[in-house]
Amino acid sequence: MKYGIAIFPSKKLQDIANSYRKRYDPHYALIPPHLTIREAFEATQEEIDKITPELHRISDESKPFTMNVYKIGSFHPVNNVIYMKVKENEVLDDLYRQLNPEEVRSDRDYKFVPHITIAQKLSDDEHSDVYGSLRMMDVDEEEKIDRFQLLYQLENGSWTVYETFHLGKVR
Repeated sequence: MKYGIAIFPSKKLQDIANSYRKRYDPHYALIPPHLTIREAFEATQEEIDKITPELHRISDESKPFTMNVYKIGSFHPVNNVIYMKVKENEVLDDLYRQLNPEEVRSDRDYKFVPHITIAQKLSDDEHSDVYGSLRMMDVDEEEKIDRFQLLYQLENGSWTVYETFHLGKVR
């Protein structure tokens, strides 16, 4: 089964992202707006049973942090994805490193760029038009992030939460 790890922003930020995603993202109906912290990976139930305690340890030892979404960006010319850029911060970078072991990170072609996708799978012309107008948009959202979610993919391609992990030891 396919699993992934993501951070879901507030409803307010999801509503902003969805106002674009419903037109420009074919994955709109499959998963709410999110920041991917570990890309999809295959795992058995036994492997997930072993991973889950480690995820609890990581979440207990990580602090909640402030996520700043500050501009519209694009991965063009590598691919025609348009996103809301999340300002890098130490806690988020550390969380990414812990949730992506060295062997996973070394297999990646790209470095971690924290973002929330709002458009993808656009033609070159579509990308140029949409990005040209969206990059002028003033984006300045800030919110507290205190959890991440382990997700799994259903047979229809949609993603659902398997378990939520709260940052900082809850006493």
